[in-house]
Amino acid sequence: MIKTVSIIGAGGWGSALAKLLAEKEGIDVRLWVRNPDKAIVMAKSRKNDEYLPDVVLPDTLAIVSDVKAALPADLIILATPSHVLRTVFRSFSGSLPKGQLILSCTKGLEENSLLRMSQVIKSERPSCIIAAMSGPNHAVEVAGRQNTATVIACQDKNIAGQIAEIFTSSYFRPYTNDDITGVECGGAFKNIIAIALGVLDGLGYQDNIKAATMTRGLAEITRMGAALGARPVTFLGLSGMGDLISTCTSAHSRNRRAGMQLAEGKRMQDIINSTSMVVEGIKAIQNAYNLSIKLNIDMPITHELYNVLYRRKNLVQAIEELMQRDYKPEDI
Repeated sequence: MIKTVSIIGAGGWGSALAKLLAEKEGIDVRLWVRNPDKAIVMAKSRKNDEYLPDVVLPDTLAIVSDVKAALPADLIILATPSHVLRTVFRSFSGSLPKGQLILSCTKGLEENSLLRMSQVIKSERPSCIIAAMSGPNHAVEVAGRQNTATVIACQDKNIAGQIAEIFTSSYFRPYTNDDITGVECGGAFKNIIAIALGVLDGLGYQDNIKAATMTRGLAEITRMGAALGARPVTFLGLSGMGDLISTCTSAHSRNRRAGMQLAEGKRMQDIINSTSMVVEGIKAIQNAYNLSIKLNIDMPITHELYNVLYRRKNLVQAIEELMQRDYKPEDI
């Protein structure tokens, strides 16, 4: 039974999950904040003004800056950006017991290694039991107690069920899945297509092409996921189609917003510098491009976005070339 939970990472998502769990009876919840000064302010104000300014954190939530104060715990939740997950996890993983239960709530691939987050965790601490959460889950909506569904993936179905049980509430409904590869791939690659939708919105394109881009984007994600060992049907669920729709259409989506900024003529570094939040899709484009070359996977939308971001190709030209590709059967 899970009675103690430590959440590593106090961005919007980590804070929203901490609030959800701390509001439930019988669970001791601790939130680790990297910056000690910020931890002091959050503990006093009961707010995370940087990410969730309108949300009050429960008094029952312990907010700490020393990771040792957050441990031990029955369940450790990793909610850091993908590019720092290994470094942060390595800083305390050596003290974890054999069989420690870890839930990754980070979406993305590790740069250079191109590993999924569960693979990064496993490479640092092979004895851990690892699950992953993914789905159409905007932090601000979860923190605001808006109805939400998600997926908890673990090869051990009983473990997935135990984690789902502690998250279940009147407004938060978890489903379970044993295809952790597929669930993580959906979360890792959907931000790429959200940037594409932001570009189309920013350039004034209408509904037909946006619907086509989401649909063909899902085909790209499914092809890549299947090549990595995922079940194609997983991408029709919440962690695939669900997350894709949410990220491509929502005003909360920083990746869609990044695409709109790209349409305005802003350069990649300017977009990155314009927000304190991590725009995971920018790195995801580079990572997915490199992985598609390595595995010989056809990902035309991803490739054109890579050309625009990293080779400064003209946006309109990229769209025109996508539209003029040779016709082919509709498949994944």
